Formats: sequence, C-alpha cells, structure tokens
Amino acid sequence: MLELHDVTCVRGGRALFSHLDCQVAPGHLLRVRGANGAGKTSLLRMVCGLLPAAQGQIRWCGDRIADLGEQFARQLVYVGHAAALKDDLSALENLKIACLLGGLKATPAQSREALVAAGLPGRFRVPARHLSQGQRRRVALARLVLSPTVPLWVLDEPFNALDSAATEWLCTLLGAHLKQDGVVVLTSHQDVALDALAQRIVPLGL
Repeated sequence: MLELHDVTCVRGGRALFSHLDCQVAPGHLLRVRGANGAGKTSLLRMVCGLLPAAQGQIRWCGDRIADLGEQFARQLVYVGHAAALKDDLSALENLKIACLLGGLKATPAQSREALVAAGLPGRFRVPARHLSQGQRRRVALARLVLSPTVPLWVLDEPFNALDSAATEWLCTLLGAHLKQDGVVVLTSHQDVALDALAQRIVPLGL
C-alpha cells in the first residue's frame, strides 16, 4: 500500500500542489496528470524519497518512507523522464550501470535477455549515441524486465518516444506487474496506451 497524506510541494517559494491525499492498493496504478509545471515530476521524486515534502507524509506499507531509508530504496525502481544514458557506453553497459546504481543484481545473460525483451536484439554493443530516442528509452525501461519482484515502479512519462510495438510491450509488462500485486506510479499524456489497464488505474490530478 502506498499512501499520501496531506502532501504539499513547494519549489522556489511557490506551492506547486497542496494537501494531496491518496491511497494505492497492491495491484493498482496511480496515474498522475497535470499541466506542465504542475509538479508531476516533483511528486514522483517525493514518492521515491528523493525530494522531501513541504508538508504531509508519504507511507509505504504503513511506514513513513523517510523512516525506511535504504530499506525502501531497495523496494522501488525509478525511471525518470530522460533516458539518462552515457553516450559512449553501449546499451548493455548502460543497463548494467543502471542496475548497479539501483541495487539490482543481473548477470550479463539476464541483461541481454532484458534488452531482447525490450525490442533491442543485436543492439547490445551499440554505443548509446547511435541509438534513436525510442531505443534509448527501451534501454532505460529494460530495468523493469529485471525487476519483477521489486514491488514499486515509479515511471516518469515512460511512453515518450515509444512506437506502437514498444508501447504494447510496456503495457503488457505493467499489466503483469499489477497482476502480481505490484504498485505502479506514473505520469503519461497518452490515454490510449493505458486503456487496457483502466480498471486498475487510480487517477490523481494536480
């Protein structure tokens, strides 16, 4: 269970949003929507414990995430708005680094399988600078393939730059995670992409 209690975000002396209350049960997806500058990314960073709330509390399984520290960090995967790949490193090397930074253990074989699942067969050794925006996004999202038992996925505009095949793949991946009682928090401007998950979506507007 992910819970937001009276959460307020202040950036640069201005309140982006105030007094948010929300509960997300296992097997559900919290979809955060709002205009540019409304604080969507800030809220996702708060959920990850990367940004403190000006007011209120965020709880995971009944405990404040601020009190859980590294224990909470090991229970989530965060994929930000930018793919954040190092241009001189290959797709496989970038995935390896992302896993290490996120505390995920994956063998080279498992990482290659994740890239294949993400639609990147034969692109393991290609430097990131030679990948398209959609391919770079798939490399970042391949972490999810390696994280089926990590209960909380936090994704900032994960469908950006994805073609229809990759969008369908990601929706299938999200659906499988929710069926295993995982929790997903994401922002997305794409309504159609999430239609298949509609019954599991908890909407939140900023």
